[in-house]
Amino acid sequence: MNDAHLHLLVNHFPIIGTIFGLGILISGILLKNNTVKSTAYVLFIVAAIFVAFSMGTGEGAEELVEDMPSVGKQIIHEHEEMAEKLAFILYVLGVISLGGLYLNFKKHTRAKLISYVALIVALVGVFLAQQTGTTGGEIRHTEIRSDVFQTTGVEENSTGGKQEGSEDKD
Repeated sequence: MNDAHLHLLVNHFPIIGTIFGLGILISGILLKNNTVKSTAYVLFIVAAIFVAFSMGTGEGAEELVEDMPSVGKQIIHEHEEMAEKLAFILYVLGVISLGGLYLNFKKHTRAKLISYVALIVALVGVFLAQQTGTTGGEIRHTEIRSDVFQTTGVEENSTGGKQEGSEDKD
């Protein structure tokens, strides 16, 4: 198993974990339930751990795919930049979550404040996770690139067949 395999195995959890964690945290805030909030904190901490693994395998994965046809160094660079931003936010969210777990355990008066701080950081994290996932998918899935028609010069017509160019010929 090489770094590309490992990267594909671990890179999904930071995204999915952050999204699920956000939903659970919102539920915990609405229900005023510290146990539910603590569950979200644990998910955020695990997402931060997995983002470290994902960052660690990303460089090796890059080396394996950067010279493949239809994979440009620019697209990999964009993904890497987004991944670094996401990693930073998830590390911050992980630390906030550790604090939230501790304050919930101690039934501290600031536990509620920490949950709102975590909520804001998690919202940013979900946005960056979506961007990172999209840029990562674009590396090998050329069909989801926003410039797919410009780069291929081919688009599907209404019957599902291929048609050269994207201009109307009336």
